[in-house]
Amino acid sequence: MMEIIAADMEWQALAKKALSGECLTLEEGLSVLEADNDEVLPLLQAAFKVRKHFYGKKVKLNMIINAKSGLCPEDCGYCSQSIVSTAQVKKYTLLDKDTLLAGAREAMARKAGTYCIVAAGKGPTDKELDQVVDAVREIRETMPLKICACLGILKDEQAERLAEAGVHRYNHNLNTSKANYTSITTTHTYDQRIETVEKVKTHGMSPCSGVIIGMGETNQEIVEMAYALREIDADSIPINFLNAIPGTPLEHAGRTPSMKALKVLALFRFICPSKEIRVAGGREINLRTLQPLSLYAANSLFVGDYLTTAGQDVGADHQMIEDLGFEIELSAL
Repeated sequence: MMEIIAADMEWQALAKKALSGECLTLEEGLSVLEADNDEVLPLLQAAFKVRKHFYGKKVKLNMIINAKSGLCPEDCGYCSQSIVSTAQVKKYTLLDKDTLLAGAREAMARKAGTYCIVAAGKGPTDKELDQVVDAVREIRETMPLKICACLGILKDEQAERLAEAGVHRYNHNLNTSKANYTSITTTHTYDQRIETVEKVKTHGMSPCSGVIIGMGETNQEIVEMAYALREIDADSIPINFLNAIPGTPLEHAGRTPSMKALKVLALFRFICPSKEIRVAGGREINLRTLQPLSLYAANSLFVGDYLTTAGQDVGADHQMIEDLGFEIELSAL
């Protein structure tokens, strides 16, 4: 009994530290990831104290449209769309404006406040940027949606044009730790990722950047990833858990245990306390039946399908949120 009380006090102390604006030490971060599974519920209760302070019981919903698929020259080991992947995925150039607008209407039907336009590739061509800008302007004029774009590495003038068109947020994930980066991809660098996030901020768009857990990183590297996102001041942090797709270099990687995934979410809540922490790709196969518990640390979900993999039924997500006694945030603006 005394051990349980001591552990609970330890997690509550981390919550208090997070709420005061202090950053966890490396040792404290590791203690979260290495906690006994018996301590996950008190750990989540402490994380929920922080989450509730900043977001109450509201849940932000985001929807992705895969605006360009399967034609990427990058060699990212986790991605079914990369040039080194043999996975059977749809291949098409950038979707036309009407299709992007239809996707925005679908996002509203799913009660998503944020619509994410994602295009595989190292960076957009001028023609692709023109198409995205045209669609974004019409969405902004006709629908109350927050728009997030994810188009790869940007040039200054491209970032400026997206911001002027009305893109609220730009996503460019760090994905893994700096030390682990070259084992995941060699066609761009970790520093290029950081530079793009900083460029987005310079042009007035909200930075969205996250990670993929389960790509051979150590626990210390997971803590360092959280530190990096705190350092760049990412407003929105998608936490993906690797979905090892057949035909990709990481196809044989094991899934992240559900309890470990919950500890990761608690860690990011403590280190980035005021930020939108999103349970993102791979949640269905890694968290499995424990998905509802993730929302005690996270305050955001992707609804519907991901880029090339299927997501949970939208109705099931809405029901999960209702059953928790939480509330969907209908407007992200």
